[in-house]
Amino acid sequence: MRTPDGMERGLVAPETLGLETRVEIRKTAFRLLEELPEGTGRLIIDLTGTARVDSAGLGALVLIQRRAADRGQSVTLLNPNDELRYLLVLTKLDELFGVEGGRG
Repeated sequence: MRTPDGMERGLVAPETLGLETRVEIRKTAFRLLEELPEGTGRLIIDLTGTARVDSAGLGALVLIQRRAADRGQSVTLLNPNDELRYLLVLTKLDELFGVEGGRG
């Protein structure tokens, strides 16, 4: 999904997205979504440096996506590793997110 200039916000996910980091990424993502006009825009979560995502981290991503959907916005996961891509497909969460790029 392409948006006009200025209608995207991005954040870089931590190396481990899980119990220890879920609250901070969720708060940051919610703040960034609030910066965008309701009904438009996209949040890009860069997972290039993220090596591990546990169930708490996956839960945080789902909460972020729900908030975006409630606001009429979208969430794109950028460069998830193969393990996370597999987990998203297995849990059928791949249908909720835009996914771009990838790495082994």
